[in-house]
Amino acid sequence: MTPLSAAALFAVAVVALIGLFWLLATYNAVIALQLRIDKAWANIEVALMQRHDQLPRLVDAVRGLMEFERSTLERVTELRASFRPEAPVPEQAATSEATTDAVRQLFAVVERYPELRSQGNVLDLQNEIERLETLIADRRELYNDQVYRYNARIAQVPTAWLAQLLGWRPSEFFEAGPGAAAVPPVS
Repeated sequence: MTPLSAAALFAVAVVALIGLFWLLATYNAVIALQLRIDKAWANIEVALMQRHDQLPRLVDAVRGLMEFERSTLERVTELRASFRPEAPVPEQAATSEATTDAVRQLFAVVERYPELRSQGNVLDLQNEIERLETLIADRRELYNDQVYRYNARIAQVPTAWLAQLLGWRPSEFFEAGPGAAAVPPVS
C-alpha cells in the first residue's frame, strides 16, 4: 500500500466516523426530544386528573347553596365525566379547555354569592382548583415548547433526511379550541 492510498483510506475512514457520529448524535437527540414530549404530556395528565378529582368536591360543596345554578354544576360534572386519558391530544385539549371554561363560569357564579365565598371549604377548594388550573397552563406551555423543539429539529436539514428515513412525524401542539379566548357567559 502506498502512502497516498493509505492517506486516502484514512481520510475516508475519518469521514465515515464523522458521519456515523453525526447519525448517532442526531438520532439520540431526536429520541430525547420525543421522550421529553411524552414526559410533558404525562405531567399534563397528572394535573388534569388532580383537577378532575377536586371538581366533584367543589361541586358537592356548592350544590346545596346553588340549586338554582344547576346548569353550571351539570356542565362541570358532564365535562369531568367526558375526560378520557386515552383520547388523542386534540380531543383531550378540547375537553380540557371546555372544562376550564366551565370551571371559570362556576367561579364567576361563586363570586356573585357572598354566602358561598364565606364557606371555608368552598374557598379552599376554589383556591386548590385555581392552583391546578395555573399548573395545567404551565405544563401545557412546557409541552408545547417540547413539541416545538422536536418539530423544528426534524424539519431542519440534515435531520429532515433522517426523519424521512425513520418515519418521524411532527407532533401535535396542545391547542385551545376555537373561541377559547372568549370570556364564558355568566347569566
